[in-house]
Amino acid sequence: MTPHQIQLVRESWRRFAPPPPEAARVFYHRLFELNPDCRSLFGAVDLAHQGCKLMRMLDEIIRLLDQPEALIGEVARLGTRHAAYRVRDTDYGSVGAALLWMFEQQLGPVFDEDTRSAWADAYILIAGVMRRAVGRATGEFPVVLPAHGSQSRG
Repeated sequence: MTPHQIQLVRESWRRFAPPPPEAARVFYHRLFELNPDCRSLFGAVDLAHQGCKLMRMLDEIIRLLDQPEALIGEVARLGTRHAAYRVRDTDYGSVGAALLWMFEQQLGPVFDEDTRSAWADAYILIAGVMRRAVGRATGEFPVVLPAHGSQSRG
């Protein structure tokens, strides 16, 4: 990611202000619309609590965007944990689309094309590291994620 993209992600993140339970409701509702099979991954999980964890994780990732070594280590561990939760390689696309949709809904005009592109590139980077970590752990290497222009805007 370029320094300008990192700046766009960080600035939009600072403006993203819904309480974590509300953000979780929006995100998971959209995720389950896009990929109903993902619902089974959450079983009896309290989605409001899960949303708090999601927001803390995003906050940490955004903080580390300009520190590649620390970012890769943190995100690789996250990928390994998600593999243990039975997240499939095919789930990453719908998660990315739901994440971008959530930001678009909450940020409105602030989420312009440049900001959307920066977030899409950040997600592709993060998902790629997570997927490679799973591949190293399982011996099953993922296919490449589509470029951000190919992700659903639904």
